[in-house]
Amino acid sequence: MNLEKFYTLEGSRLSFTRQQASDFAKSVAGDFNTIHDVDSKRFCIPGDLLFCVIIHHYGLRQTMGFSFSGMVSEDVTLILPAVNAREISIYDENDKKYLDVSSDGAHSRNPGLINSLTRNYVEFSGHTFPHVLVPLMQQNNVMINTERPLVIYDHMRISLDTLDIDSVELKLTGSTFRPYGKRGDVALNYDLCCNDETVGKGQKKMVLSGLREYDQEKIDALVENYSARKNCYASNAAQN
Repeated sequence: MNLEKFYTLEGSRLSFTRQQASDFAKSVAGDFNTIHDVDSKRFCIPGDLLFCVIIHHYGLRQTMGFSFSGMVSEDVTLILPAVNAREISIYDENDKKYLDVSSDGAHSRNPGLINSLTRNYVEFSGHTFPHVLVPLMQQNNVMINTERPLVIYDHMRISLDTLDIDSVELKLTGSTFRPYGKRGDVALNYDLCCNDETVGKGQKKMVLSGLREYDQEKIDALVENYSARKNCYASNAAQN
């Protein structure tokens, strides 16, 4: 994965254009959430892109946690701390915090392992909707606002038993949905595997907003539109 084409890093100053972020969401993560469209009024940088940049920049540790506290837009320049500490916070130029990163254990800069982990991690995200989220919403008789769908990351965590490996794949082991009022938390649990052997575990938590009573017809329309956008992108990419 040529990650460098999806962001700009000048010294400690990290920034993204709308086109870079949108290209990453669609071509790498398979994420067609409308908030990553170039012309979206609620545009934000994919959390998966921040996850990848941080690991590529600082390296991989056995245990890492990422807590998001703000949505990064294209006019935000983040400042990456120079010190590779066990706990760092990422702020913008106006001292607004967007991300806390905690880490522990052995450290690796193995490019093969880092590339495998980050690529498989973000590709895993591309299957979240509709394959995981729709059944969870149906089971709980709630759904997101299909006219203005909003699903954002809250927290990510990975824990590896060893870094003496060259590749990592993700396998979903379970998911939970906890609705409260017009919002809800979704937790996806997964195993980290290498050559069919479990070498770690992880969790991804998301926040769903604008919840209302489940409507199968509206969900079907949302899924159909999402799939059409995805197929159209794939078709255009193949032609180019």
